Amino acid sequence: MEHDLTITAKRGTSRTPLRLLALLIAMTGVSSLSLNILVPAIPSLVTKFAADPAHVQLTVSLYLMGLAVAQLVFGPLSDRFGRRPVVLTGLALATIASTSAIFAGSIMSLVVLRVLQSLGASTGQTIGRAIIRDLYERERAASMIGLVTSVVVLMPMAAPLIGGILDTLLGWESIFVFSAALSGLVFAWAVITLTETRKVSAAPAERSRLRSDFRALAASPRFFGYALCAALGSAPFFSFLGGASHVAVSMLGRTSAEYGLWFFVPSFGFMAGNFAVSRLAARLGIDALIWWGIALTIAGCLINIAVYIAFPGMATVFLPHVIIGFGNGLLLPTAIAGAVSIRPQVAGTASGMTGFIQMAIGAAGAQLSGNLVAGAADAMPMLLLMLFFGIATAAAGFALVVRR
Repeated sequence: MEHDLTITAKRGTSRTPLRLLALLIAMTGVSSLSLNILVPAIPSLVTKFAADPAHVQLTVSLYLMGLAVAQLVFGPLSDRFGRRPVVLTGLALATIASTSAIFAGSIMSLVVLRVLQSLGASTGQTIGRAIIRDLYERERAASMIGLVTSVVVLMPMAAPLIGGILDTLLGWESIFVFSAALSGLVFAWAVITLTETRKVSAAPAERSRLRSDFRALAASPRFFGYALCAALGSAPFFSFLGGASHVAVSMLGRTSAEYGLWFFVPSFGFMAGNFAVSRLAARLGIDALIWWGIALTIAGCLINIAVYIAFPGMATVFLPHVIIGFGNGLLLPTAIAGAVSIRPQVAGTASGMTGFIQMAIGAAGAQLSGNLVAGAADAMPMLLLMLFFGIATAAAGFALVVRR
């Protein structure tokens, strides 16, 4: 009863519960950090297991696919059984899979354990958004999602550095020791402090209503409009992720370390955009911020193309991404908040579907960008692809959100 009263009180206040905020950041960070932390160790794994590099690459690509598929599963499960048990089960699975990976005897067993790790780690990101929507109304939820994302964005940027240091000093196994310790610590933290934020009812009438709400969500153009805005809006970043390393190292002759340092540049704009959402969402509304985000993303892509044509180099490839990142920072948390607000009683399902669409389009953008840049003489195909996704975001917003 005390927990219920606490939750009810939080619904009506604008104060940020710092302990909950810190836990949500940690839960989401398990997924973000585990994705990229193994990338620097891929050469070591090729040597260790005497495996085909393409097979070793599956430890990353199938992790991403597992992350996408899991969001379709755990979102609805959290609507049916509650947020807390699904989060705890996922974090426990991530801890067990990470620990088992330390003792993997073949590359295929490591791939399987990475998929299990991704399934478990995905719950923090997916259910975290639903928890925020349980506690807050739409505009305040956008602020909270933006605040969480502004901190979490540092983790995938720092993960390759952490993984590289661990692999160099202690070997690839130490990466999974670190991952297991992190997910285990967050699991223990959640066991102690995370309360249930969704009222679960097993009554047949409640289950029937949930099925009805799910069908309404699946048939909602506005939901898919917000979800596509989030997915297509993040595709410029994934396109950059897929092609920028080839541009920096192969075309411009820079080292991978230099690329890693330059890769931090977009994160500053993205964090600033997320922080702006946390301050402006309640005042301006999420729809206005979505359109500002789309406009800045397209403007940043156009500037990127123009300055690269005039002065091709590392600075003109990376620096305009501060503008694109700021636009993304305005767009993503507000579009996600819009998607999970269409049917608040199935916020977990909405979050999972949104995450799946975002991951699927992002993965396609990264793969396409890498293929285009690999056969090109400069970075222009990557930059044009980014602009295409920015324009597609505006089209999706206009067709499915505005013209509802």
